[in-house]
Amino acid sequence: MSSTTASAPYTMSAENKRVFAGLMLGMLVASVSQTIVGPALPRIVSELGGMDHYSWVATAAMLVSAVTVPIVGKFSDLYGRRGFYLGGIVVFMIGSLIAGFSQSFWMLVAGRAVQGLGMGTLMPLSQTIIGDIIPPRQRGKYQGLMGAVFGVTSVAGPLLGGVITDHLGWRWLFFVSLPIGLIALVFIARFLHVPHTPRKAPIDYLGITTLSTGLVALLLAVSFGGSSWAWGSGESIGLFALSVVALTAFVLVERKAVEPVLPLRLFANRTISLSLVSAFGVAIVMFGAIIYIPVFAQGVIGVNATNSGLILMPLMLGFIICGILTGMLITRTGKYLPFMLTGIAIMAVGVFLLTRLDHAATSLQLTEAMVVLGIGLGMAMQQYTLVVQNAVSRSDMGVATASTQFFRNVGSTVGIAIFGAVMSSGLQEKIASHLPGGMPAQAGGHMDAGAVLDPSALAKLPPAVADAVRWGLADKLTDAFALGLPILAVVFVATLFIPNTPLRETNDDDPVEDAGQQVLDAYASESGESDHRTTGEGGAAAGQSTEPGASVDSDLAGARRG
Repeated sequence: MSSTTASAPYTMSAENKRVFAGLMLGMLVASVSQTIVGPALPRIVSELGGMDHYSWVATAAMLVSAVTVPIVGKFSDLYGRRGFYLGGIVVFMIGSLIAGFSQSFWMLVAGRAVQGLGMGTLMPLSQTIIGDIIPPRQRGKYQGLMGAVFGVTSVAGPLLGGVITDHLGWRWLFFVSLPIGLIALVFIARFLHVPHTPRKAPIDYLGITTLSTGLVALLLAVSFGGSSWAWGSGESIGLFALSVVALTAFVLVERKAVEPVLPLRLFANRTISLSLVSAFGVAIVMFGAIIYIPVFAQGVIGVNATNSGLILMPLMLGFIICGILTGMLITRTGKYLPFMLTGIAIMAVGVFLLTRLDHAATSLQLTEAMVVLGIGLGMAMQQYTLVVQNAVSRSDMGVATASTQFFRNVGSTVGIAIFGAVMSSGLQEKIASHLPGGMPAQAGGHMDAGAVLDPSALAKLPPAVADAVRWGLADKLTDAFALGLPILAVVFVATLFIPNTPLRETNDDDPVEDAGQQVLDAYASESGESDHRTTGEGGAAAGQSTEPGASVDSDLAGARRG
């Protein structure tokens, strides 16, 4: 069937609708936990202590989640999704209870780490199970809805966090997800019955160990470099070195492993490797913008910090609406690359608009840039999961989907780190350069730019100093946003070269690209035999050798057309 025509009407079964509802709830509790705690952190630290290790409340969940994602993805391919998904919900709720009943700062960190284990299970498996129950051609609209959950929680999480903390206390931030988790548990336990034949294989313990060590070292170095310690410090250099050694060892181990935790053969597939590079780059830009747009809104424009949870609303509305619409259009047309390329181009326009903002920017100008960026994100981000799932067989669905989630996780960490490094580097000098000529640099050159985010601190500054801080902060933030343009250029080129493989109509089909590769291999084999016959037997054999080539051309054309 041509990919340019609408596919036959598809109706999800009642049982699968219930499964999808459970997946949405599971994704909801996992994703909202990433943002709901932020507004309460100052109050939590004031009660439990731990100010010197403030960031560990977020970092603990992020580290454990990042390490868990590829491991659970592989195990779900071997042993099935259902048990791991149910276990992920239970583990997440246990972590929520530990965090909610914490009596010390480090008990809270432990609870967040357990939550991270649950998040690292729920988020990739939600996408993977969608791949199990819905054919690729129909999958776009459902993954668009799943992406909308992330967009909603990005806005609703901080708002709920502030309201719950003010009226119920910070401990309820962790308890509030328990009823939703229980409902998801019931839905999945009762209705998810995806056929799966377990594969007996030795567990790749050495691969898991080297991968986990390399990831933890890398994420610690990126998370704390330039903040807790300098980039050139012994801690940063040591962690980066450990990461390189461990990940190099991981590659060597995986080449010989009987059942590798992250099969390197997947990266030989051009569709997968280019999609992962693109997903990584999109995540850098997305999370760099999500973290530092509010800084610009509060620090430069002067948006009230009380309403900080609403700052990203225009971006997320564009992301949610266009994500859902794009998924529906992909399902209708069977095409994905035109939407993805258009989305990346629109993202670049949004980033360009961010770079044009200065200290005199208005809320309307910032909103316009966010809407454009959100539209582009909605059109592009979620589709890489669809493309990767369409390119692999069912036996690799879990690890391939988890790889996409993993590259997004690492991209988000790298994006926050490099945008922050650019913003903070030379910030004091920028502030001092905008002081009036007669005012000494000491008046603003050593001013903490974070103070401008606090209205009470801002009110105590001389107007000229406050304006210099805003000006310097705007200059450095636009420098940080400008990083997104070359990154998106790389993403656009990588996406452009993703093979335009037709979306499969059923979950039982072999990946079309794999089938095409098989035809190419057969052609190469036939060509070799034909050359041999031509050399040894003369022209008659050579004439016969044209038939396989013609057949191959026909097969390839059919594969490309779908």
